Amino acid sequence: MHDAILVLCTSPNEGVATLLARQLIENRLAACVNLIPDTRSIYLWQGKVEESQECQMTIKTRASLFAPLRRFIRQHHPYEIPEIIALPVADIDDDYLAWLQEVTDVSEVI
Repeated sequence: MHDAILVLCTSPNEGVATLLARQLIENRLAACVNLIPDTRSIYLWQGKVEESQECQMTIKTRASLFAPLRRFIRQHHPYEIPEIIALPVADIDDDYLAWLQEVTDVSEVI
């Protein structure tokens, strides 16, 4: 069994998403972050229907790193309530999983 997960998180723009993604990678909280700019979001916020352009981040990491990753996003994200949704990975290529585990090995961080 593996502990690979995908975490979804939107940001207000590509610049913020890039900064967050780089910090997650540098801190080994994620193996890879895909940025999908120009995501159109429609949502209910404070009783009103809102619409905004955002950048969607797809974060590949381990379930065992979800708690520190969530803390990091909460501390560094500009939104009052950032989207932080973890999705299980049903299956994963063995070589990709090995790489994901290697680059998120926080015991390697000095």
